[in-house]
Amino acid sequence: MVNRKQEAAERAARLTEIREQQRRAERRRTAVITGTSLLVAGVLVTATAVVIVGEQRRATEVVEAATGDIEGVQTFTDLSASHVQQPVQYEQTPPVGGDHAGVWANCGTYFEPITNELGVHSLEHGAVWITYNSDLPAEQVQQLTDLAEGNAYVLLSPFDGLPEQSVVASAWGTQLALEDADDPRLEQFVVKYQQGEQTPEPGAPCTGGVDA
Repeated sequence: MVNRKQEAAERAARLTEIREQQRRAERRRTAVITGTSLLVAGVLVTATAVVIVGEQRRATEVVEAATGDIEGVQTFTDLSASHVQQPVQYEQTPPVGGDHAGVWANCGTYFEPITNELGVHSLEHGAVWITYNSDLPAEQVQQLTDLAEGNAYVLLSPFDGLPEQSVVASAWGTQLALEDADDPRLEQFVVKYQQGEQTPEPGAPCTGGVDA
């Protein structure tokens, strides 16, 4: 009888010890998981903060550069601005202003060439028209697309007749020819000239027209 009681007591003691070991292991496991989660969260927060700060710094640098003269920008004056129904022979390629259609092209990205007379009317409203040769590499076209998507007054389209693998940014009376989409002057041009001082009709919409 005594042996049975002793064995029962020993089993209960062993069971208690096992349960205590399990609780300690569970506490260690929870601590490890919590610590790891906090570490990962901290790394993610830090990385995000670094990205945000870096992007803010870059944006500030672009704006500062855009306040000055941008190398390579050409200007054109004495541009007419009548509404016409017939095609117009423009002196610049792509055009930077002149007579144009009575309706404008909605700003946005196009993957086919658009009608010049529609694009020029958008320029009159303060748009920047980014054009590129159809042979431009796909990764550079994507760069241009990303830039256009972040700007309400940007038209993007291929343009027939440009030099091979070139990009040309145009605003009313101004133009900048570039060899590729990586050139930092492109974003500076957009910042400086979309709805810029050269705009004949600032505040006019770049939506509500036609999808060219």
